[in-house]
Amino acid sequence: MTQNPDPSPKGSKEREWQGGMRYLPIFLFIIAIIFLFFGGSAALLYNVFAEYSGVRNLWLLICGVPFGLIITAIFIIYNLYSRYGKPLRQILGAIDTVAEGDLSVRVQEDSSPQFGELIKRFNKMVGELDRSDQQRRNLAADIAHELRTPLHIIQGKLEGITDGVYEATPKHINDALEETKLLTRLVNDLQTLSLAETGQLPLNKTTFLVGDIIRDLSSSFSSQVMALEINLKEKIGDLDQQITADYVRLNQVFGNLISNALRHTPKGGTISLETESVAGERRRVRIKVKDTGEGISPENLPFIFDRFWRGEKSRTREGHASSGLGLAIAKQLIHAHGGTIEAHSELGKGTSFVVELPE
Repeated sequence: MTQNPDPSPKGSKEREWQGGMRYLPIFLFIIAIIFLFFGGSAALLYNVFAEYSGVRNLWLLICGVPFGLIITAIFIIYNLYSRYGKPLRQILGAIDTVAEGDLSVRVQEDSSPQFGELIKRFNKMVGELDRSDQQRRNLAADIAHELRTPLHIIQGKLEGITDGVYEATPKHINDALEETKLLTRLVNDLQTLSLAETGQLPLNKTTFLVGDIIRDLSSSFSSQVMALEINLKEKIGDLDQQITADYVRLNQVFGNLISNALRHTPKGGTISLETESVAGERRRVRIKVKDTGEGISPENLPFIFDRFWRGEKSRTREGHASSGLGLAIAKQLIHAHGGTIEAHSELGKGTSFVVELPE
């Protein structure tokens, strides 16, 4: 079991002292080199001074020149330590603290202009590790929360039928059946997400037209958009553009994105599917899923690809249950294809998901 470092001031000072002692031999070696350098410089200056002035004062050699050079050396050493030694010691101390399991440590960013960028990146890295660790800790609680509601509904329906409170009508049986389907979908989503995150998800790649998958998606969601009175538009940039990928997995990704858009787009709104080519060293395909829905607040936008993220409950349309894993799965599946996915949103104006994939 990992033990947390001693949080007391005494323990902190002991660790700092031990960390400083590791660099004592290097420090002494540098001091010796500096003294040899300045001693030689003092002798040289004394000889030059004596050559041109004719004054050969031994005390000047012993006390005068070395004293001035030592003062200069101390100033230079202190300046170098303040600029480089102290920040490096803080960074190395923070690394040791992270290695001990404490992810709350941060290095003061204004402590060194020379290492400012390094310190910023270190703090960002530790912050991401801390957030990932917190997500891992919350995962079990999130899964239990997601399973609790359908299990209670199934248990209540079956107990009601067994006790004679409910009749074994098709409606009550179908209600329980729908909850079992929700549980099955949640378990399958968790398995897909786990395999994708560990790089073990098999991809059956084939070459197909980008327009084909867009038209299939439009056909699949045609009845839903009609029932919700939402417009679904297509804009295919190049009808002959091909892509090599797992058709089923990409269909799942964009199906999740469209389902997400349906939940947050009001009646009379529009969902657009757009494709275009991206020029570069390697040609890429850009696919956008845009809606004119409620949008996502700036404080929530960085977390929408996290597991079980749904935002405010008021933003979920009644009758469109979500496992909270759709966007997390979409991100992992796109990364498995060597692509990228980004989200841009503005409250009251809608959201746009931009996917780029290699051809």
